[in-house]
Amino acid sequence: MGNRIAIIGAGAVGGYAGAYMAQAGEDVTFVDMWPENVETMRRSGLRISHLRDVPEFTVPVRAIHLTELQHVSKERPFDIAFICVKSYDTAWATLMVRQYLAPGGFCVSLQNCMNEETIAGIVGWGRTLGAIASSITVDLCEPGHVRRAAGKSGASHTVFRVGEVHGRITERAQEIGRLTALADSTQVTSNLWGERWSKLVTNVMANGLSACTGLLSRDILLDDTLRQFTARLGSEAIRVGQALGYSLEEIHHIDPEVIARAGEGDPVARGAYDEHRLAEARKPGGGAHRPSMGQDMVKGRRTEIEFINGFIVDKAKEVGLPTPANAALTDIVKRVERGELSPDPKHITSLGLN
Repeated sequence: MGNRIAIIGAGAVGGYAGAYMAQAGEDVTFVDMWPENVETMRRSGLRISHLRDVPEFTVPVRAIHLTELQHVSKERPFDIAFICVKSYDTAWATLMVRQYLAPGGFCVSLQNCMNEETIAGIVGWGRTLGAIASSITVDLCEPGHVRRAAGKSGASHTVFRVGEVHGRITERAQEIGRLTALADSTQVTSNLWGERWSKLVTNVMANGLSACTGLLSRDILLDDTLRQFTARLGSEAIRVGQALGYSLEEIHHIDPEVIARAGEGDPVARGAYDEHRLAEARKPGGGAHRPSMGQDMVKGRRTEIEFINGFIVDKAKEVGLPTPANAALTDIVKRVERGELSPDPKHITSLGLN
């Protein structure tokens, strides 16, 4: 028998990756907290569409409500549980599925942010792996329908990076790599923490800005002040990661040192950064996507700001580094989230932190 797989949180990333697993014949159970999403998947299947190049498809899936997870106690337990919920839901979601794991079963964080420690605190480090979804540009646009604002990345960009917390390449990491590769290009990495921090920097540079300005990625990059602020945010996050000892990978296909120096005002680095990001924004369809935190704000959902930019601020205190841009953005997003402010680019352009 093959592995029994649970997708805990059938949102954008979990739904996308899980749909390809189900299409390939893997034994997948989707567990979700949005009743309408579950009912639509049961009735009509899980629909996946792309902006270009990839034909739309709908795959029949097994989807259950949170309240029905207890029935798994009468079935064969899960061998693999992909944790695909928002960061603030990680602890309870992991605790919920823990009792339905097989003796050799394990959890995989397929999320934004750095949640492996939270998961390991519940199931143990030996039952915890990480998987990064890089520049995947997906959203759950309606119940039972995940839309990707691109085609497949394939060889042009490695989307999934899978790794063990200890860095060794194991059979189970390779199995997770096989599963994610059903959806798009995958690398099994020995540098999970460097990959994870690099993805965190990517989110630091885009998510909060979209949430508090109301803008798409492209519109942020085409504005000189906002684009420079993305470099400032990234620079602070990169310096914190370096101080913590992480070996960072490319970020937006740019050497992290170039981003760091651009955010610190180096004119040569800033020129290189601007050229790259403007070219990215001007591609056909380039940046025509609302980052996940911007999507949350539009939908009236809680954001992950404390786990992204706020996390940078907290970690910076441990190493004695200032992070005024990330601190300011965290505060602004929280105020917009509470309804004290409306989304507006002026929140950032008036800061004078470029």
